[in-house]
Amino acid sequence: MDGVRMTADATYIPTISALKVKIFADGADKAGMLEMASKRHIAGLTTNPTLMRKAGISDYRAFAKDILSAIKDKPLSFEVFCDDFVEMERQANEIASWGANVHVKIPVTNTAAEPAYALIRRLAKAGVKQNVTALMTLEQVQAVHEALGNGPASYISVFAGRIADTGRDPLPMMTEAVRLMKPTPNQELIWASPRELLNIFQADQIGCHIITVTNDVLKKLELVGKDLGQYSLETVSMFYNDAKAAGYRL
Repeated sequence: MDGVRMTADATYIPTISALKVKIFADGADKAGMLEMASKRHIAGLTTNPTLMRKAGISDYRAFAKDILSAIKDKPLSFEVFCDDFVEMERQANEIASWGANVHVKIPVTNTAAEPAYALIRRLAKAGVKQNVTALMTLEQVQAVHEALGNGPASYISVFAGRIADTGRDPLPMMTEAVRLMKPTPNQELIWASPRELLNIFQADQIGCHIITVTNDVLKKLELVGKDLGQYSLETVSMFYNDAKAAGYRL
């Protein structure tokens, strides 16, 4: 099985070295982005207006160009931030001009629920590398897949984590999306908005091409393959030491 090694007792222990899925770091903190970009196991980076706002970024263009001046050897995705498709197209063309490693994030619809498929098709024909984002249904995957066609290298981002938040298992849909996209090697499927480190191994096992991971989840990579007996002991010790430090009495 991809991403795991078997022990004598037939249990599975995950290993980072066996992973085939590419890991993209998701964030908007410059220091964090540069740190992630320096790591060999990080294949690309993504951001979005929400993350940038939380990071206190006020000048979108200046921030993007600053990051691009430092990261030139890995793909970066920057998102348009308007609701009108004409303006969205203008922004997409400008963002695409910022670097050869730029993918333009296009939302699958605008806020009026109008599909962006026609725009996606035009941008693909114009040679714009896209990262079509916020997909949550297989019907959307099919439509975006067709709109991108045999254009330049592009990504389809399915928000599997948000699907899971609704109580639905995203694995069947993601598995079907991998199958659907198989005939078009110029398109890669992204498992977006993961909620836990396990999602990296789930994405790997179904053949998903990429998973975007936030820094808080990436920090857990050091736990991969950790001995569970030792982890149990460390957890017990944490509870004991915290209670002792708090001076609790009964």
